[in-house]
Amino acid sequence: MAQPKAKFLTGDLMRHIVVMSLSASLGLVSIFLVDFVDLYFISLLGKKELAAAVGFAGTVIFFNMSITIGLMIAMSALAAQRIGRGEEDEARRIATSVATIAIAIGFLSGGFFWIYAPDVMEFLGAAGETRDLGVRYLRIVLPTAPIAALAMVCSGLLRAHGDARRAMNATLAMGGVNAVLDPILIFGLSLGLDGAALASVGARIAMLATSLLPILRHYGGFAPFDINHFRRDIAPIFGIAGPAILTNIATPVGTAIVTRAIAPFGDAAVAGYAVIGRLTPLAFCVIFALSGAVGPIIGQNFGARDYPRVRETLRKAMAFTGVYTLLMWGVLFATHGFVADQFGLMAEGRQLIFWFALAVAPLFFFNGVLFVSNAAFNNLNRPLFSTMLNWGRNTLGIAPFVWLGAEWGGAPGVVIGQAAGAIVLAVLGMWLSFRLIDAYASGRADPDKGWKIKLMRPRPTPPFSSPRG
Repeated sequence: MAQPKAKFLTGDLMRHIVVMSLSASLGLVSIFLVDFVDLYFISLLGKKELAAAVGFAGTVIFFNMSITIGLMIAMSALAAQRIGRGEEDEARRIATSVATIAIAIGFLSGGFFWIYAPDVMEFLGAAGETRDLGVRYLRIVLPTAPIAALAMVCSGLLRAHGDARRAMNATLAMGGVNAVLDPILIFGLSLGLDGAALASVGARIAMLATSLLPILRHYGGFAPFDINHFRRDIAPIFGIAGPAILTNIATPVGTAIVTRAIAPFGDAAVAGYAVIGRLTPLAFCVIFALSGAVGPIIGQNFGARDYPRVRETLRKAMAFTGVYTLLMWGVLFATHGFVADQFGLMAEGRQLIFWFALAVAPLFFFNGVLFVSNAAFNNLNRPLFSTMLNWGRNTLGIAPFVWLGAEWGGAPGVVIGQAAGAIVLAVLGMWLSFRLIDAYASGRADPDKGWKIKLMRPRPTPPFSSPRG
């Protein structure tokens, strides 16, 4: 019998999961490293208001980036389909349409937050000097929102061509430029907070250059803009980008809820939470990457209708999440004091880092389970499940828990409550994903039809029931 050509239909599942997750995490590290490095160098100035301002501003920037990630997903999917069919001209045309939308949204979102930056900072809980510093930081970085948006969709286009190396190089360039410019601008030229913002601007320009140039040199660039084609492309673009954007922006909404809950405890607490917000994706970047890495494995086996292997992929992905979380829990707890020292955190901030390392880190397992479940829904033709769970996690799964946490445990209670809120949604996501696979396997759900399916097992008919007359 001929062996299947698709990579993930055979071989050891755990090896596929580990290799895909570790390789994908390399690109993510460089993206997360930009904010981490910014905050680190700012903290060396020894002023808690500066670190808090970067923390507040980071929530707004995260929101903008979440929108462009949705467009990057649309670029990758739509261009890849056309490239796969050998329609290179069509791929360049759809790429032009996606890039146009990305630049327009970058202008609109960046302009909106630039104008209303003071109001947004106050809404998040910033006040006084911290608010003014946050506004200043945002108003330097936000004009480059269209640059960042175009860089992200160019990265998606490189991935659509299968050029993962150059796509990763673009994110590595972004992190590297930021790391070089930060000390030069912040300390060498004594620009302080403005220097950190300008370093982020330089990093975004570097990412655009390193993602756009390969497209122009190796893949024929973009097609000329055509308004008629553009109008036809809007529907398919937002058919993919719409749900992806809705799913992605749920996370910064949840972050905003937590930031607002932390704010009443003072700038020192906000600075500590800002460190946690940047330390988390660095520490758990492999789990963040897992959702993207496990998706193709699930998708290929689902396409082959190998439902036992799909089910086993989910189980092993969750087992991998558990093992990695345990390892990182130990690392974070062993180094929490060192981290607090490096960022010069005061008592409130140090306390947050301690409780993060002790109680929050192990609970990240449930976030990982939710990530895997969402990847399953996206690749089992039920993306709406993923959107609903992500919004549930970042609203109902955060707001009441952080409120109770603040009442019972102060600022540490807020971060513990944020983590604890994931438990219920993760269990629900896990249950739904396995029920969905069972529904497909038993024929109770059609994989090619809409998302409304019966996930519960049908009740058996009583053997001696009589019809009602």
